[in-house]
Amino acid sequence: MTGIRLTAPAPGWSIDADVVVVGSGVAGLTTALRCAAAGLATVVVTKARLDDGSTRWAQGGIAAALGEGDTPEQHLDDTLVAGAGLCDEAAVRMLVTEGPDAVRRLIGTGAHFDTTESGDIALTREGGHHRRRIAHAGGDATGAEISRALVEAVREAALHTVENALVLDLLTDAEGRTAGVTLHVMGEGQHDGVGAVHAPAVVLATGGMGQVFSATTNPAVSTGDGVALALRAGAEVSDLEFVQFHPTVLFLGAGSEGQQPLVSEAVRGEGAHLVDAAGTRFMLGRHELAELAPRDIVAKAITRRMELLGTEHMYLDARHFGAEMWEQRFPTILAACRAHGIDPVTEPVPVAPAAHYASGGIRTDLRGRTTVPGLYACGEVACTGVHGANRLASNSLLEGLVFAERIAADIVEDRPRAGAAETGDGGEPSPLIAPEARSTIQRIMTRGAGVLRSAESLAAAAEELEALHNSAASAVETGEPKVAVPGVEAWEATNLLLVSRVLVAAARQREETRGCHWREDRPERDDENWRRHLVVRLTPERRPVLCRTKTQAFGPVHPTQAPDCAAAPPTHSADVTEEP
Repeated sequence: MTGIRLTAPAPGWSIDADVVVVGSGVAGLTTALRCAAAGLATVVVTKARLDDGSTRWAQGGIAAALGEGDTPEQHLDDTLVAGAGLCDEAAVRMLVTEGPDAVRRLIGTGAHFDTTESGDIALTREGGHHRRRIAHAGGDATGAEISRALVEAVREAALHTVENALVLDLLTDAEGRTAGVTLHVMGEGQHDGVGAVHAPAVVLATGGMGQVFSATTNPAVSTGDGVALALRAGAEVSDLEFVQFHPTVLFLGAGSEGQQPLVSEAVRGEGAHLVDAAGTRFMLGRHELAELAPRDIVAKAITRRMELLGTEHMYLDARHFGAEMWEQRFPTILAACRAHGIDPVTEPVPVAPAAHYASGGIRTDLRGRTTVPGLYACGEVACTGVHGANRLASNSLLEGLVFAERIAADIVEDRPRAGAAETGDGGEPSPLIAPEARSTIQRIMTRGAGVLRSAESLAAAAEELEALHNSAASAVETGEPKVAVPGVEAWEATNLLLVSRVLVAAARQREETRGCHWREDRPERDDENWRRHLVVRLTPERRPVLCRTKTQAFGPVHPTQAPDCAAAPPTHSADVTEEP
């Protein structure tokens, strides 16, 4: 354990449970429902309302080999290609093999997918898929339908839920095993202010960290809270440098910040074309799948075309769909475009890449176990080895579903028991960052660690981020009046800074271009030296420990097992501490 925690008041209330699940997307709610069905006292903690996570924003669908002629082996092949040599094949094989039945169980829970006239599940294609295997709901509202079904199931099961709650830190017992979490509830009610949920099993399903960038498809709640908590608790994270930028996000104008409307890959899957202002289809000849190439390839091509032509966006042309197809197949996207003064029925849609999905996260094994005993992770917050260097479209919902079921099975089988949570101050408080630094962090990350990266841009970002960190630490040490006051905005900014520092350190270390990590100064993929995962943990001094591991290093993870790291010194000693 690192002995690091956020500066916060002591818990003023507590709940006792067998399992606490943090997050209310497909991963969190599926885990909670399975644990509760097995008789475990389960508490669900979510940052906003139950249906406010990233799952409900998923437009495209959920990928699984459900169609005639499709097989898990073909799904595996497409996933491995998209992952650019860094997928854990065992994890992917498990995903694609168990995925179809997991989707059927989701349907049994109450989720309704679009069907054909014959009653079969309607399937479409997205980037990187060689077959139509994407199940969708409401045309382009798959995530909303999945969220609706799971939230209804949770309410019918009368699970104990705590909404509007920001998780702060992990509680541990005298042996270092998980004993629950501290959290802050925003608003009046039965639970208010800082409290604790005591439980021997903690499942982090907190989603991504897209808010580290200025423009993102992620909701405002995606501030990297789960990864930051895990780092402070001493857990290992992996592959944090691989942030996927979705190639087709509605362009709202230069300098637009915050959550941006997504234009689903399924639009291209149904035949839309990427063009420049002159109407040229620039993806032809770049990849065998043209507009349906993996997302990293399309995002790079769009960015390069923008640079070449000196423009801020490209266009997605689907005028040939006609009004009826737009209204029936993509009603959500159609409404979003029209709300911003664009009618895709009659004009091309301006699009540009924006931060979308974190392929890396808290390192887990095939049962969702992290390197901290009793702590599990699933969904976007986890790095299971499935995505490698670049996520295949629509594998995220499936990953959350499959690993949630595996985590629940492991908890039910193990029936973990923990000692009492340690009392006292719980470790060294981490200096808080002022809330107004949030936009500064986002600009630093967008400028230095966005779609295009280089040694120079990353070094500048690392220097600026370190200055923010040191300024906060200095303010605490000297008792300056500008010390940030504990509160949700300060805690979120502090989490964003921590995950940004680690992401940049890893990106500086990986001196190649692979998947969604694009180094302009190292434009080639280097399998000889870099077909490896970067595993990071924090020292008690809040510095990242970074080492290189062999590929396929994800399973099994055991809490007492030493990290599978090669004895290679870090390239940038200013950013990282060498693994002992």
